[in-house]
Amino acid sequence: MSLSTEALFTAALGLQAPWRVERAELSAAKKRIDFEVVCTERRLTCPHCGAPDQGIHESIERSWRHLDFFQFEAWLHAAIPRVACTACGKTSQVPVPWAREGSGFTLLFEALALSLCKELPVAHAARHLRADAKALWRRIEHYVKLARQKDDMSGVRHIGIDETSLRKGHEYVTAVHDLQQKRLLFVTEGRDHQTVNAFTQDLSEHGGSAQAISHVSMDMSAAYLKGAQQQLPQAAICYDRFHVAALAGKAMDEVRAAEFKSRPTAVAQALGELDRASRRSLSWAMRTHHASWNQRHIQAMYTLQRTNLQSARAWRMKGALREVYEAAAQGHGEEVARTGLTKWIGWAMRSRLEPFKRLARTLKTHFEGVIAGMQQGRSNAFVEAMNGLMQNAKRAARGFRTSRNFIAIAYLRLSKLKHLPANPFEYAAPRFAGLST
Repeated sequence: MSLSTEALFTAALGLQAPWRVERAELSAAKKRIDFEVVCTERRLTCPHCGAPDQGIHESIERSWRHLDFFQFEAWLHAAIPRVACTACGKTSQVPVPWAREGSGFTLLFEALALSLCKELPVAHAARHLRADAKALWRRIEHYVKLARQKDDMSGVRHIGIDETSLRKGHEYVTAVHDLQQKRLLFVTEGRDHQTVNAFTQDLSEHGGSAQAISHVSMDMSAAYLKGAQQQLPQAAICYDRFHVAALAGKAMDEVRAAEFKSRPTAVAQALGELDRASRRSLSWAMRTHHASWNQRHIQAMYTLQRTNLQSARAWRMKGALREVYEAAAQGHGEEVARTGLTKWIGWAMRSRLEPFKRLARTLKTHFEGVIAGMQQGRSNAFVEAMNGLMQNAKRAARGFRTSRNFIAIAYLRLSKLKHLPANPFEYAAPRFAGLST
């Protein structure tokens, strides 16, 4: 049995009684198709109180952008009834099944937009959809807020706290990650101890408990330490390998930069056999693992290690600290980690290299947290990876004017939210079922 064009489009759009397509108009020149949708009933249930068989007071014309039909931009138009209820005395607009109230997009279009924004920068997704980027930002914020309201954090036990910069380091946000579920839990502006308080409040609102947090991995920020001690009394504080390694790398760079600036003649004589290109590659080789060196890097580092330069000692000290971590990661036990770190701190204090002496004092002050971080080495790689993903989220939000937009896209991409609309192309039917959250 053949279907009329209107019935075919009614089925294609997933419409059910009392809604149907009355007319479809296609413009090849504009690459656009417009669907006129009508309500076939004259008496409806009151949207406010649920009283049945109520009369229609008036209808209001509305339009919504829908998923493209092939290469054609699709729009739905409908006169939305307003029911005058004799039971409650209110006049209320009937909700439509294909869009949420106040939106100019259908639910399926919004679901597709969210799926694209998970993978593409928002500006690119907007160009792909031929939509306004600001409109997509509003949708992201709306659906992320709804999904987070339903998010369950009751099982959170191990967390990582980290900061990330916005706009060239002049503005910061604090991010809290679930190290077991490997997802972003919370983001807020700032990086003081109050950010930890804000997290515990948010955790409580989502079924979690600060008393249940047993492990906190973070950098050596005094603010985060204060916040954790105040708000997470049961948690063991540990400092992850990524941040300790970053401090060691910074100390080595300070030694190298100061020596190359203050003793250029001695440096030139010590590295005399290296050509200019090899000297330029030296600083990069000092910062990276030997597995990534090419022949030029190998030659440069071989030459450096045969000198008496402070830079050579600084590089060896950085490598020795890495070896302490590797020994702990190989399961040699806590005592090995304590002995190795204690010896390294003593060496650094005697090194006469001020950046490493400062680092040694820092590690000594936070000794127990550093040891705990060594014993919890399984979380270090994830903390580092999440920092990179946060930077990717920042690039996806390029052009954002507020930190609120950055926070929204971070939640969308990194929180593994379970209550977001699904990509409409992943499911065939029903078209609109379950999207109106």
